[in-house]
Amino acid sequence: MKKVGILGGGQLGRMLLQAAINYPVETYIMENDAHAPSSHLCHHFVKGDITNFEDVYNFGKQLDAITIEIEHVNVEALEQLAAEGVVVYPKPEALKIIKNKIHQKNFYKQHEIPTSEFVVTQTLSELNNHIHFLPAVHKLGSGGYDGKGVQLLRKAEDISVGFDAPAVLEKMVDIKQEIAIIIAVANNGETAIYPPVDMVFDPNLNLLSYQICPAVLPEKVFWKAEAIAINVVKKLNSPGIFAVEMFADKNDNVLVNEIAPRVHNSGHHSIEGNYSSQFDMLWRIMLNYPLGNTEIILPSALVNIIGAENHEGAVVYDGLNEVLKMDNVFVHLYGKAKTKPGRKMGHVTILSNEKQELLHKANQIKHCLFVKAKSD
Repeated sequence: MKKVGILGGGQLGRMLLQAAINYPVETYIMENDAHAPSSHLCHHFVKGDITNFEDVYNFGKQLDAITIEIEHVNVEALEQLAAEGVVVYPKPEALKIIKNKIHQKNFYKQHEIPTSEFVVTQTLSELNNHIHFLPAVHKLGSGGYDGKGVQLLRKAEDISVGFDAPAVLEKMVDIKQEIAIIIAVANNGETAIYPPVDMVFDPNLNLLSYQICPAVLPEKVFWKAEAIAINVVKKLNSPGIFAVEMFADKNDNVLVNEIAPRVHNSGHHSIEGNYSSQFDMLWRIMLNYPLGNTEIILPSALVNIIGAENHEGAVVYDGLNEVLKMDNVFVHLYGKAKTKPGRKMGHVTILSNEKQELLHKANQIKHCLFVKAKSD
């Protein structure tokens, strides 16, 4: 039986472990928090720092394969493990490119992958040299996650909220749609592609608010998006699961925004909505089984369950009963004991052949399910 480890013990690790139950695999998790969402679902839990070389190396050297649920891990340790025969998903070389937004944008430029115009800045004061480039988005080179490390700079007065650290300044795109495509890459290079999803973001939190699958796209946008996503992943030259997030602009150009080298929020609907979920698919890849069927069972919508404003502490799910009464609605709570504003606490998937029903139920859920803190 293969020993497979996951660096990080959050909700992505949790959903990976839920899918692992179907396979002959011994699972290991490393995370600093002994009460993390994944901690009680694995065969072996190791308390440790995923950014520390020694912790990652010592955790990985006993394993056959290792993967990640967040990019911010010690890549040098993964390189050492790969050199010693542990199979790393994705390859450390691909992870190095993706985990730093400066490297990521330069990778697109090098391989002529369409992306928004950008300049690299090292300090906050450098932004003053690029006022003509505004409106733009300033993204921290490394360390940003889930909407953190991103600032919108619309005019010169906004420069003060930029980052005084290596970052990318990206020209703002006139976006018609934000779409994402999940692609699976087997060890032999074979690929399986999931239908694209249409993502709608919360403008205040910079977090996914809800999404629809399959995305309704003009045919030429669909083919462009698929071709670009496959090209991006082929150029990374690594097995694993990749989420390619893209913009379609008003002129039907498709531009790559970012890549995630792992299971991703934009693929959570696949647990109920597709024959092989993104989580099932990653186990198939890591255990060297045939790739799964990515076709949709039914169209789906996904709503993130996010911690309400002004609520921090022991969690209470207000309105959960109402949501659980709905037909073809599937609730996933991530097992986080404490809520705070903007924190991802779970998601809800809705299945229906009718797009209007998907949108109606997504709206209902957003207005009746609230994540609050217990009052004293």
